[in-house]
Amino acid sequence: MMAFGLPRAAAVVTLVLGLAAASAMADDVEMVFLKSAVAKGAVCLDGSAPVYHFSPGSGTGANNWIVHMEGGGWCKTPEECVIRKGNFRGSSKFMKPLSFSGILGGNQQFNPDFYNWNRVKVRYCDGSSFTGDVEEVDSKTNLHFRGARVWDAIIEDLLNKGMSKAKSAILSGCSAGGLAAVLHCDKFKDLLPPSAFVKCVSDAGYFIDGTDITGNKFVRTSFKNVVTLHGSVKNLPSSCTSRVSPELCFFPQHVLPTMKTPLFILNAAYDSWQIRNILVPSAADKKKEWAKCKVDIKGCSSSQLVTLQRMSSCQRSLNRSSLPR
Repeated sequence: MMAFGLPRAAAVVTLVLGLAAASAMADDVEMVFLKSAVAKGAVCLDGSAPVYHFSPGSGTGANNWIVHMEGGGWCKTPEECVIRKGNFRGSSKFMKPLSFSGILGGNQQFNPDFYNWNRVKVRYCDGSSFTGDVEEVDSKTNLHFRGARVWDAIIEDLLNKGMSKAKSAILSGCSAGGLAAVLHCDKFKDLLPPSAFVKCVSDAGYFIDGTDITGNKFVRTSFKNVVTLHGSVKNLPSSCTSRVSPELCFFPQHVLPTMKTPLFILNAAYDSWQIRNILVPSAADKKKEWAKCKVDIKGCSSSQLVTLQRMSSCQRSLNRSSLPR
């Protein structure tokens, strides 16, 4: 499950790292405002049309696809979601053109495996890892919780563009998008031809269901609020929700054991977001003894380093234990 299984596996690892580090060469890509999706209710938090960037494949890559989902955290309260409406995290009105690089790059020298594939970046404007679907719209906030509809609409459009005939396909994502790659992986495979070679990549999307320094599971409450606010339950893998509480399915360790599609996991041993929000959330460090350590590992005491190392060891252990036997 951990092995990616594509040709030139060593190059793949390098290229996945390129998701976070831009290569020296980048190419401009088409920005697609999917206005037809608005009628289906597939919209950003503010009701604007969803967006993806598309660079068509050519030659040997003409029938191969890589779909990468943007990250950007979550909004767990109406107040947080309203803030997102005022920027590109919640509205396509603020989105700007961008270039592709790394695993999405179009330069053969820097991306020899995928440079001529159909390359797609799905913009993230729903705050729920593309899982939300609430029909009602609050007249006061005008918030639309429709992340799952956005994902469905964009994938449908890509299928119509030729992905329905894909020979090879990758669904990838970073951070909240990396979680989305886990949550939508099997569904993505089911939408493609049975003969298609399909893999998924989660970059910095393996959030652990761990305890904070006080022994509490603070982040569980956060994810529960996301799932409740966005109406995510029905769009989470049923193989997970049938076994555990829905919010636990935001932790990949509860999803992976029943996944059918091969998944490549890339996660830092010391994930700064998880240190700040899972291990040492502000509520668990009222005396701010971890203030320096949370932002710079050089500011950690010897005992704090031991705690970080234990978290890293726990993460590696979970990565292995949650994989199918």
